[in-house]
Amino acid sequence: MALAVVGGGRRSGKSRYALALASAHGPKLGFIATLQPDDEESAQKVERARSERGAEFVTVEEPIEISHLIEERASVFDAVVIDDLTLWVSNLVMAGRTDEQVEQEASRLIELSKNCKAELVMVTSDVDFGFPMDEEPSRHFRRLAGLINRMAAESASRLYWMVFGVPKRIR
Repeated sequence: MALAVVGGGRRSGKSRYALALASAHGPKLGFIATLQPDDEESAQKVERARSERGAEFVTVEEPIEISHLIEERASVFDAVVIDDLTLWVSNLVMAGRTDEQVEQEASRLIELSKNCKAELVMVTSDVDFGFPMDEEPSRHFRRLAGLINRMAAESASRLYWMVFGVPKRIR
């Protein structure tokens, strides 16, 4: 099928729009959640997101092995949402993967999306909108996440940017 990428800033409506895009492809819907709830705030966010998705989406919480899930299980769905690509990159970095390994894994995921029977909708967060004033490790992560976002965007047949809850189609 095809790859759609939905990007934007925090609380811009990316996930909600990605769910709507996926739902338009049929009743068999999958959702891969990459957030690892490690505090009360993130645990509450996960619960709110589950509630918003409802029972229509089969949810798998997987912080690292997204490519494996797509390879093994995506064919049973009409559409699969991956939320969030930027968190996935962070999880890979925190697990000790090198930049080269992260790029290779992202390339694998993107290649799988080209041959996937399900529509894939990737949610990703903007990481470099504005004037960065932080330390080198943060700047390094933003460069890597920005590269992975660009790779996904270049491969997407549909690309959306969320602005205050409103989707703007780029391609």
